[in-house]
Amino acid sequence: MNLSQFTSHQGHISAPIKAILARSLLGEELSVTDACTLFATQGADAQAVLDTANQVREKRVGNTGTFVITRNINFTNVCYMGCRFCNFAKEKGDKEAEFLTVEQVADRAEEAWQRGATEVCIQGGLHPDIGPDYYRELIIAVKKRVPDIHIHAFSPFEIWYGCKKGRLEPEVFLTELKALGLGSMPGTAAEILDTEVRKQLTKNKLTTEEWVRIIKAAHSVGVKTTSTIMYGHVDQPIHWANHLKLLRDIQKDTGGFTEFVPLGFIHYETRLYKDNPDKVRPGPTQDEHFKMHAIARLMLQGHIDNIQASWVKMGPEVATKMLQSGANDLGGTLMNESISRAAGATHGQEVFPEDMVANIHAAGLNAIQRTTKYDTVKDYGTRPLATNRIAIQGVA
Repeated sequence: MNLSQFTSHQGHISAPIKAILARSLLGEELSVTDACTLFATQGADAQAVLDTANQVREKRVGNTGTFVITRNINFTNVCYMGCRFCNFAKEKGDKEAEFLTVEQVADRAEEAWQRGATEVCIQGGLHPDIGPDYYRELIIAVKKRVPDIHIHAFSPFEIWYGCKKGRLEPEVFLTELKALGLGSMPGTAAEILDTEVRKQLTKNKLTTEEWVRIIKAAHSVGVKTTSTIMYGHVDQPIHWANHLKLLRDIQKDTGGFTEFVPLGFIHYETRLYKDNPDKVRPGPTQDEHFKMHAIARLMLQGHIDNIQASWVKMGPEVATKMLQSGANDLGGTLMNESISRAAGATHGQEVFPEDMVANIHAAGLNAIQRTTKYDTVKDYGTRPLATNRIAIQGVA
């Protein structure tokens, strides 16, 4: 591999960027300083970052794009944590407040299974009436109804809450949940793993140290998790780079992350933005979306090799273009999605498997329906591109 093909009509790649990208192509680790340098690129340098990430994606996972058929089940929107970036939470007395029974959750899981889902993703607010056994009872009810479905459930914040309710250490609680049928956990509630940023987002109610503690506890008892970042608000590239390095360090220690999922901040209906429009950014730019996925690919290569593009956050068209900028997965078909929608997202609640396949084919990749842990369910093959690559717009 070499960088000669990355010389574009915009000009030649600068020597410092070429040096960093050459090391990436050799599989060498990038530092936080390297990542910050790449986040600052413009013009031909920025395009070279995306093209290098595309090459590294091919090297690490082949010319394959994946997706999972899943259903999001948000069992309650009642939450008293007061996260300022979130418009999902309601108080108990609100007319829009919802708290599903475990049987209602099982009903939705069964419906998902009948529609071809291999996974249900179950998360909810931290409702004050949740008892110490509620999370266990949810898993029991779903597994009784749909024994073979994979339960991907409970953010680190929910595990923290369940531990608090039951007065248990995370390893003990997670071992119990795994024995009942918990298959994996979403690595959400990470936002930005930086204390000063978290104070502004959540008043640091779940600290970086607590998030890491729970993630490592999950990995230690054999419960794999995703990893995430939520960016484009009061954060800066240095926070992104440090966040990526921390995830890489955890993965070196545990090997328990299945994928990395960048999640752009949806600002429209959030108090964080409405109360501070002069200080809080209205989400990432398209340029930042592309760089985040590409630089994550370069920083995490060999450690977390599945990089997911969220069509819920960016829309299917932009998410598809990420497949030629470092990403290799389009996430889930969902069926329901309440959290991003409550914050003002406009990209709908569901895409169908045939849409996922068409989008992956549009990126020139082999389309595969996967399980939660990236085993193949169905291989849809590939379709020749009409042009060599999708035109990527918006990269400065």
